[in-house]
Amino acid sequence: QVQLAESGGGLVQAGGSLRLSCAASGRTFSQNVMGWFRQAPGKEREFVAAINWSSSNPNYAESVKGRFTISRDNAKNTMSLQMNSLKPEDTAVYYCAARKTLWRTTTDSAEYDYWGQGTQVTVSP
Repeated sequence: QVQLAESGGGLVQAGGSLRLSCAASGRTFSQNVMGWFRQAPGKEREFVAAINWSSSNPNYAESVKGRFTISRDNAKNTMSLQMNSLKPEDTAVYYCAARKTLWRTTTDSAEYDYWGQGTQVTVSP
């Protein structure tokens, strides 16, 4: 079992930055692929970024590539999402997710096993 808790959301102006964190409990954190998803009002949940256990070859959605950076610290059971050059269209609830596998950073939310409660990110024009 892995329990996830996001933090770091808030209100920021377009062009600004935020850093989201995901704290995980459970002894198997390092054995999980970790991901970030987001859901805007009236829209489906969408993939943002994912990272495997070794932090090699992180996977990003095209819409955030070059602006967002995903990272993890297995010793501290934490994952982060550094978000730069934020745009109003980045406004959403951001969710941390974990998948019970070491390597494959899938973009399909249905393949993730554990989810956090979400943190709101609002980007004003």
